[in-house]
Amino acid sequence: MAKIRYTYNPETCKYEPVIISPRVAGKRILNFLGVSLLLGLAGTLYFNYRYPLIDETLQAERNLTLKTQWRVLHKQLQKTSYQLSALEHNDDQNYRVILDLEPLDQSQREAGVGGREKESESISYPLIRTAYEQAEKIKNRLDIESQSLKQLMDELSKKERMWASRPAIQPVSNRDLKHLHTIFGLRMHPLLGYVRPHNGLDFTAPEGAPIYATGDGTVGIAQYSQSMGNMVFINHGYGFQTRYGHMTKFIVYAGEKVKRGQVIGYVGDTGLSVAAHLHYEILYNGVYVNPINFFQRDLNNKEYEKLIEIGSQAVTSLD
Repeated sequence: MAKIRYTYNPETCKYEPVIISPRVAGKRILNFLGVSLLLGLAGTLYFNYRYPLIDETLQAERNLTLKTQWRVLHKQLQKTSYQLSALEHNDDQNYRVILDLEPLDQSQREAGVGGREKESESISYPLIRTAYEQAEKIKNRLDIESQSLKQLMDELSKKERMWASRPAIQPVSNRDLKHLHTIFGLRMHPLLGYVRPHNGLDFTAPEGAPIYATGDGTVGIAQYSQSMGNMVFINHGYGFQTRYGHMTKFIVYAGEKVKRGQVIGYVGDTGLSVAAHLHYEILYNGVYVNPINFFQRDLNNKEYEKLIEIGSQAVTSLD
């Protein structure tokens, strides 16, 4: 049985039962429910703050792991960028200087970066967008550097062919050389008895001493001439041609490809000659040049000085 509450009525001087109207009862119920709801919500928030859900905990741990991995990735990207910068510097300041190529300017190395940066605008996370843009820039620079290195390799191959083709050694070995007649230009011909150009150098050596091609090339002429006897002309390309005369015999033929240091014939005394020797000439773009200026490329300073000393001992030409 419900307990009846009483209240004192001063007008009647009696205790009268308390009668609660439906309106008051409803208001009290609403107040109770409101307070209960607020207390429940506050309790829930406090509990979630102090004791997060397992899914949220796991997600926070994954986020922390991803941030750590991103820091590692960021450092690696920076390291790669520094290493690439060193390679670009060597490319521009060393390799291209050696090969007589102009260095690439910064605009060439950054070509195409802008378009890739626009692609990153669709990435909403700043850290990921930054890493993406950095990686794309490195990729672009690597593409440019790869093309540059290919150009360097092509140029190096071209230069190697040119260097190998350039006359750069003596046609007669020092061990066979007795005298080097360094007269280049006008001189009295020992047999004809009048002044005429002497467009090369004369190497006195024993008959049969080997004669070497002084650079890579293709034999243009290998035949007998009344003035130069058995002679060989080699076309080296890049404007160079070498000529070898007075051989006792030649062992190459027209159209044959030869390498620097290859034996092409032997010292002789054929044609207009007064002793066994090799008459050697170099032409550049059709103009005779003094061969003495080309030997030092294959000799050290001591050997070159010895060669000049030997040359100073003979003052007449042999053809």
